[in-house]
Amino acid sequence: MKAEALSGKSALVTGGARRIGRGIALALARAGANVAITYRTSATEAAETVGAIESLGRRALAVECDVRSEESVRGAVSGVASSFGRLDIVVNNAAVFETAVLDTLSIEQWDTVFETNTRGPFLVAREALPHLRASRGRIVNMGSLGGVQAWAGHAHYCASKAALHQLTEAMAKAFAPEVSVNCVAPGWIELEGAEGAAHFAAKTPMGLNGSVEDVAEAVLFFAAGPHFVTGQRLVVDGGLGL
Repeated sequence: MKAEALSGKSALVTGGARRIGRGIALALARAGANVAITYRTSATEAAETVGAIESLGRRALAVECDVRSEESVRGAVSGVASSFGRLDIVVNNAAVFETAVLDTLSIEQWDTVFETNTRGPFLVAREALPHLRASRGRIVNMGSLGGVQAWAGHAHYCASKAALHQLTEAMAKAFAPEVSVNCVAPGWIELEGAEGAAHFAAKTPMGLNGSVEDVAEAVLFFAAGPHFVTGQRLVVDGGLGL
């Protein structure tokens, strides 16, 4: 991808204060975009990420937002579009992950995962759509290998991500031709404090786990690649799901 491929563009990354979201936000900034991030509880990390984006010579903005709330999402998207004057790229990254035994899973646990992982991207995309149509923009939804494979200890998470994969395809049809909509589905990604790294690396054909940079590069492909590519899911797992 050529340098400054996103020069003059503006992006919004939900849950962009830390971990994979931070990596995506920084990758977009390195490619030339001004970047806004949302956070819910990670105010300190959000401020640090804004500083890192600004150090790259880009404009940056951190907006407190609960993607489960229609009102909160509406205010966040409106604020970002107003501040930057346009909105070209939305990355629906905010998500929750939980391990739970399926036969004792509560309704509250089920709803908590779905309202963030599936309803959140729907709300953000719906509110951003007028701005994205005006700019012939892009939506990248962050799915998961768990939305492709069934993990018994994470049934509600897997179901929420599978729903997001299907929602991506529906959005691609509904929002065309102005907006392309695609999905990046990471497998096991090395993150600080995460357990099980050696176990998953041993099961992966590539012999190692993925990095935040691997995921960010996949997002960049959909953000800056051919607009004609839509409705696709790119699994970033080193072959773990094969």
